[in-house]
Amino acid sequence: MPLFGNSFSPKKTPPRKWVSLSNLHLLDRSTREVELGLEYGTPSMNLAGQSLRFENGQWVSESVSFTGDRRELQRLRKRNQQLEEENNLLRLKVDILLDMLSETTAESHLMEKELEELKQQSHRRK
Repeated sequence: MPLFGNSFSPKKTPPRKWVSLSNLHLLDRSTREVELGLEYGTPSMNLAGQSLRFENGQWVSESVSFTGDRRELQRLRKRNQQLEEENNLLRLKVDILLDMLSETTAESHLMEKELEELKQQSHRRK
């Protein structure tokens, strides 16, 4: 006999009514957007005095002119170009190093095969 028995059997809940108690479904779309605040607009933010908005997957500046110093903007553009060139050079170096590594690995495997063949030939002669 089980310790607690099988006396526990919950009652089934009655099915829900399909009609909503809310009257919001009776409103048209534009009224619902106004009432519920469903019209969000485009996301925007303000960083260091520069306002930006999110459009088509990218942040776009709302102000046309740069509020900072023009010399600072030129310096940043020059630095950006230097970093892009350095990045390209480093990518080229990595490609060259990978090519050298694969060539050295292939040569090493060939030498190992030749060494094994020479060992087998020396064992056959004895």
